[in-house]
Amino acid sequence: MSGLLVTVAPTGAETAKEDCPQLPTTLEELVATAVECEEAGARMIHVHIRDDDHAPTLDLGRLTDTVDALHEKTELIVQLSTGGSVHDPLDKRLKVLDAGPDSCSLTMGTTNFGDDVFSNPWPFIAELYQLTQERGVVPEFELFDLGHVAALQRLLGKYGLPAGGKVHVDFVMGVPGGMPGTSAALVAGVAALPDEVTSWSATGIGRSTLPVMLTSLAMGGHLRVGMEDVLTLAKGVPVDANRQLVERAVEAAAVAQREPMSTDEAWALLGLKR
Repeated sequence: MSGLLVTVAPTGAETAKEDCPQLPTTLEELVATAVECEEAGARMIHVHIRDDDHAPTLDLGRLTDTVDALHEKTELIVQLSTGGSVHDPLDKRLKVLDAGPDSCSLTMGTTNFGDDVFSNPWPFIAELYQLTQERGVVPEFELFDLGHVAALQRLLGKYGLPAGGKVHVDFVMGVPGGMPGTSAALVAGVAALPDEVTSWSATGIGRSTLPVMLTSLAMGGHLRVGMEDVLTLAKGVPVDANRQLVERAVEAAAVAQREPMSTDEAWALLGLKR
């Protein structure tokens, strides 16, 4: 089995601070979380940011300050979400790259998202992908459904490989409206990946966290964990800090005889230069 890339997604855009006070929503909280999670074994951080009222925002100044602070205090790969919240307009989502991240999320299609719709029309996908190529930002292709795997194959066939030459994808599973967070769904998704894909990870939302984690580890995949995706360690046991979720992933990986990648290995996996 290969080394393990653990990505931490500490905040997200859905959970309200008032409902979960331990959620890191200020820059200081986010940086402190990043430092703890890096020490626990994370090598990449998937970032959503909040404003002074703890509401999701794509403010470019705040995004830039966040990228700079994370680079100053950690050696984590900084991946900005280009999804924002489901209510953010497409033009603002394109400007996320102006903040200078190492990586960004790139969702491969529109999907129902609970009671909302997460809009990712093909022209937006194509424009965002070409911007990542021009800027040298490495995309992580987010796959919420099997149709998104087919869209990825179409994208790579039309526009070629990403900056750095590596293709890393993440299966986001268990979102109401997307693929279920089951072993069978992950096996089917991995089997359908195009040959250009060089690495993949999986994310289980809510109750699907553990089955998706264990299946990914068994199949040689990587993991994304964090309070964006789950707020409990077990029924009735809340997560107090993102570090706990990273530690649990590392402990599970140890049973599968897999160790967290070194910093250099993680950057090389994605075709990035430090």
